[in-house]
Amino acid sequence: MEEYGHNHPNQKKIINRLSRIIGHTEAIKRMCEDERDCSEILTQIAAVKSALNNVGKIILQDHINHCVIDAAKNDDLEAVEKLNEAINKFMK
Repeated sequence: MEEYGHNHPNQKKIINRLSRIIGHTEAIKRMCEDERDCSEILTQIAAVKSALNNVGKIILQDHINHCVIDAAKNDDLEAVEKLNEAINKFMK
């Protein structure tokens, strides 16, 4: 990661959501170890995927609303290129 030392308005919310996602994935692991029903496990995996996508959306919105806008004010076209790369990776 190239940029360090800049905080985003939703940083605390993102960290809290990631902590919940980590707990949720640990619970899924326990479900597998306990040989729980596959459909239950798949439902929980879908919930984690959705939660990760939502965190990604928040980060992307923060990036656009802060980093990219600031870069545009400074005629920094590299920031727009980085945004396009990030969107492409996020949408895979």
